[in-house]
Amino acid sequence: MPSENIQWFPGHMAKTRRMISENLKNVDIVIEILDARIPYSSRNPEITRLTEGKPTLLLLNKASLADPAQNRRWQEVYTKGETYCLLTDCVTGEGLNKLAPMIREILAEKLRRYEEKGMHGRRVRAMVLGIPNVGKSSLINRICGNKKTKVENRPGVTLDKQWVSTGIGVDLLDMPGILWPKFEEKRVGENLALTGAIRDGILDIETLATVLCKRLRTLYPELLAARYKLGDLSAYDDYSDFELFEAIGKKRGFLISGGEINTERTAITLLDEFRACKIGRITLDRYSKEEVRRA
Repeated sequence: MPSENIQWFPGHMAKTRRMISENLKNVDIVIEILDARIPYSSRNPEITRLTEGKPTLLLLNKASLADPAQNRRWQEVYTKGETYCLLTDCVTGEGLNKLAPMIREILAEKLRRYEEKGMHGRRVRAMVLGIPNVGKSSLINRICGNKKTKVENRPGVTLDKQWVSTGIGVDLLDMPGILWPKFEEKRVGENLALTGAIRDGILDIETLATVLCKRLRTLYPELLAARYKLGDLSAYDDYSDFELFEAIGKKRGFLISGGEINTERTAITLLDEFRACKIGRITLDRYSKEEVRRA
């Protein structure tokens, strides 16, 4: 499993950090995209440090996959000072109609000064940032109404910056996804892996699926029991997380010769169904006073 000492592509990330610093002066606002399922784990503290002092609009993206109550709570905690927060979803279109009005509200004073100088209709320039696979390119394509940037459901597709003009009066500077050089918290690395921000091949898939079982039995036991027909989950109180993971494989009939559980197939199914929202709307970072202090 990911640990505090694991580092991810430090050379590539250093290049992205330099690009952010060099281009920040060319934009009016930063749009930072988070994964609503992991609103704490997907907020890179490097981005916060690099963009300090620049007005920021946080988007809790993939909101339709996350717990609605947690969405509202995280939106509240992330709206403070020069930072604002919207719930968005590139698949359903949720919140995207609020994007341009919110940007203009945040920049109202700056835009007024432009008008006074005779710079009528000046387009707003925004830098789009976030960790890999949070939906930066999907968001841009949805706003543009056609395919402007390459989109794949895997991290690391956007490798260089690119300017994109939109029909909402905002020019977007799409930047590569940036992970931090190392994770200070093991849980953060695990959550990034669970949502696909880190390539699946890097981590042992059975171990990762067992971590998911641990999260779900604690946070969403009813959803876990219902999806995998486990009945009363208290019957599994004496099971370890791995034994519960195996029980799910058995319930699904994922057996190989000799009656053993096909753990690889079980792990793939669990992760795929979590990411596709088939288990339910789930948020792995729970809002609490502790999270508020760290936000």
